[in-house]
Amino acid sequence: MKRILLIVFLLNVTLLSACSPKGPVTLTVMTHDSFAASESVITAFEQANNVKIIFLKSGDAGAALNKAILSKDAPLADVFYGVDNTFLSRAFDAGIYEPYASPLLAKIPAEFQLDPQDRAQPVDYGDICINYDKAYFAAHNLTVPTSLEDLVKPEYNGLLVVENPATSSPGLAFLLATVAHFGETSYLDYWRSLRANGVVVVDGWETAYYTNFSASSGHGPQPLVVTYGSSPAAEGIYASPPLTDAPTASILGPDTCFRQIEFVGILKGTRHLGLAQKFVDFVLSQPFQEDIPLQISASHSRRTFLYRCSCTRSTRMRACRRNSPSTPRLLLSLPLLIRQ
Repeated sequence: MKRILLIVFLLNVTLLSACSPKGPVTLTVMTHDSFAASESVITAFEQANNVKIIFLKSGDAGAALNKAILSKDAPLADVFYGVDNTFLSRAFDAGIYEPYASPLLAKIPAEFQLDPQDRAQPVDYGDICINYDKAYFAAHNLTVPTSLEDLVKPEYNGLLVVENPATSSPGLAFLLATVAHFGETSYLDYWRSLRANGVVVVDGWETAYYTNFSASSGHGPQPLVVTYGSSPAAEGIYASPPLTDAPTASILGPDTCFRQIEFVGILKGTRHLGLAQKFVDFVLSQPFQEDIPLQISASHSRRTFLYRCSCTRSTRMRACRRNSPSTPRLLLSLPLLIRQ
């Protein structure tokens, strides 16, 4: 009799355990260090899908990609956000992505869809340019360079800081801009001239901007920096109080800017494929896309000036355009590629 009662008790415990609600699944998203999103937007996705999102910040885009490739046999994350068109072929060659054709791709302009195999989905785009410190050039009565050729002139010796193209997507974007301008047979000669003229090369964007750039909080020695073309607008918006005239500006000469497109993709080996697909759909959806213009530009811990703007016809987008540079060639980075 006691044995029968024990069996009944154990069965009841088992049934109660099976019926009790399960805790949220953890979905890990690898990103570059400049990624940010509002807690309320992420929480809404988590609650709707019974999931906990962990963001694994892994350095600049190139460094993050290297980490994803080195760990592909035992992936550190389920989703990778932030590989851009300069590093995309390396990601494809390494075979790190699980293909997924999001239904929202139908609303994304064809010029941003660079992968017919749907391994990575385009999320945002923007320009990488050379920015300059207005105050420095005014104080030194120095003419602002207007072309890539100007940067090798002796008056600009030691004034330019760039990022290592092996680890930094802005650095690689600038390298590709020089290849496009000078050609595959002559760009190395240009870089030899840059080196002879004292170009400074650092590992990543945050060092270049916040340590070396003279107009940043680091007040470094270089008044010229390879950075995002939207940085001047963000400098004005995030100043306290906000400025009507930004302290920096972008050089907009021939081939001085490079159009960057960022992507999100599912990493092979994820144990949560369905949730990873939902997250990809989420970052292409309107709630997320309308959130990142001001969030990803002002990372709470690093105040990163990537200043992303939505393509939706919203009040926020109109505000972004009012604060953008006047030249039509220089667009702020636009996360929402989806047509409304």
